[in-house]
Amino acid sequence: MMRRLFPAPLLSLALVALWLLLNNSLGLGQWLMALLLGWLVPWLTHSLRPTPVRFSHPLVALRLFFQVGCDVIVWNWRVLLGTLAPADKVPQGGFVVVPLDLRDPNGLAVLAAIMCVIPGTIWSELALDRSALLVHMFDLEDAQAEIDLIKHRYERPLMEIFE
Repeated sequence: MMRRLFPAPLLSLALVALWLLLNNSLGLGQWLMALLLGWLVPWLTHSLRPTPVRFSHPLVALRLFFQVGCDVIVWNWRVLLGTLAPADKVPQGGFVVVPLDLRDPNGLAVLAAIMCVIPGTIWSELALDRSALLVHMFDLEDAQAEIDLIKHRYERPLMEIFE
């Protein structure tokens, strides 16, 4: 019965917190609106989620979160230096095809978000059978090194978390 009323309790809590944070108010009206949205949005969108989220290994998720945060800082610096470089030292971008072992749709969604958050990388295409990912890199020196980095740094932890 509770699962039917609250299909995604963590999403509900996140929506309540986000509403209160964005409105910068803890008034009764804001709490009521936050609770209403926290209940209503997951309940109405439950059928849109492709598979239930099986989230395990929270410490791996926390480590991945901080790794992505560090990568965002490093890549911001690399993109800045690349855009300010003289014409003869401009970084050469390119595409890499990353073979995927990750199959969980929720894990793939998180991988897509990571690839789009990190400056200099763009998730371009996913193979129909979910076996490969096409990523554009702003500064591509060694394609195999970038593929190994994506698989080791992002895909492996996501497999631990979601599969």
